[in-house]
Amino acid sequence: MALAPLIELESPWSREFDDARTEWRRLFSEFLGTFLLVLAGAGGAVVDAASGGQIGRGAGVTAPGLMVLAVILFMGTVSGAHLNPAVTLAFALRGDFPWRRVPGYIVVQLVAAVAACLVLRLIFGDVGGLGATLPGAGFTDWQAVAVELLLTVGLVSTILGTASSAQNVGPLSALAVGGYIVLAGLWSSPVSGASMNPARSFGPALVTGDFSAYWVYLAGPVLGGAIAVGMAFLLRGRGGDAGGRAAARGELPEAQPIPGAVPPPRAS
Repeated sequence: MALAPLIELESPWSREFDDARTEWRRLFSEFLGTFLLVLAGAGGAVVDAASGGQIGRGAGVTAPGLMVLAVILFMGTVSGAHLNPAVTLAFALRGDFPWRRVPGYIVVQLVAAVAACLVLRLIFGDVGGLGATLPGAGFTDWQAVAVELLLTVGLVSTILGTASSAQNVGPLSALAVGGYIVLAGLWSSPVSGASMNPARSFGPALVTGDFSAYWVYLAGPVLGGAIAVGMAFLLRGRGGDAGGRAAARGELPEAQPIPGAVPPPRAS
């Protein structure tokens, strides 16, 4: 029967991704990964201010890229290691991630970013603007949003491309994504801070109470991610392939059947 595989995919028996017994692990993974990312990204500016300039711009933009590389390698298979609302939305637009899971991921990412900034303030005090991302001196908000958009197009294109079965790069995707973040920061951080991540910018904005430029770090990454999805369609056609789904959703061991669920019909 031609419809049997579709029935099986939608059955509660096999829909492991929706199983609450594994969903909490995915959400915790997103929380921990985003917390570590913001701790490194915002923490670079905080420690630089607290130490009298001993970090420097080069190290400050390298740290979050290396942190993302590490997070993808050590727990990317749990949640997909989105760590970024723009990435979560892009995966959903691409058809690799179910829309019903998007709100949970984004809320957890935002909460984790705030938690990281609160920890930094607790340890170091209100220094370095708590790592807030703001348009640099001499640059307008519109210049900053344009740069954030372009940077995010490249970041999400890298993520979607290395998540594709066609590329088949496996763990090397972590090097590509981490390396791109470092590269983007090295040339563009004086303009916008090279956030590319609404959660990364939300944490310091909320803790400091300054949302005056937050629209830059919401509009730029979200629009940039959407453009990257369109580019992925032009390059590879429709999404939703097995490699993309595995990268976006993680690959936790299959859960046992939910008690009371009826096994799906088998194809005849």
